[in-house]
Amino acid sequence: MMFTDATAPALQAAGLIGVWNTNVVAGRSILDEGAAAILAGNPSLAGEPLPLEVALGRTHPDDRDWVFERIRRVRQTGGPFSAEFRILTPKNEVRWVLNRGTLVRDQAGAMRGRGIYIDTTDSHSGPFLPAASLMEEPNDPLAAAADRCIEAHANLERSGHADLRRLTETLLFGIGRALAQRS
Repeated sequence: MMFTDATAPALQAAGLIGVWNTNVVAGRSILDEGAAAILAGNPSLAGEPLPLEVALGRTHPDDRDWVFERIRRVRQTGGPFSAEFRILTPKNEVRWVLNRGTLVRDQAGAMRGRGIYIDTTDSHSGPFLPAASLMEEPNDPLAAAADRCIEAHANLERSGHADLRRLTETLLFGIGRALAQRS
């Protein structure tokens, strides 16, 4: 994704951590610097093809199994992906991350995916939500809109219509901001 200097402050205010790009056939994901620093624990891994275990190395041990299983499942089926889970910082602080994206087949038939990570820690000031409750598919109109917008964005990116892709980027960040601001 291409971000302008004008959009960067808004994206940071909305909790954007970073973006990911996955090549399912290779079993590797590429993270931008923000995602590599927070999720993998090393910003120098940005741009490097990483296995899932490294790309999400900071995932909380209690969430690791179900998050990885959900990712493996969508890598088989394709389609929209959404998971909100905990990570541990180097100081052992718990942070919440929303991972949203979609996986689609490219023109050669290979499964590829793109998505974003948003810090949603401020939305979790109340009691802890058990991981099992996060396994349920969202029955939320805003989440459904985000899923459809992610699909549209991926299709527009392949079509070469940069102007339309920028519109879906703006919409995605607006939806992400609304999701992050929920209490």
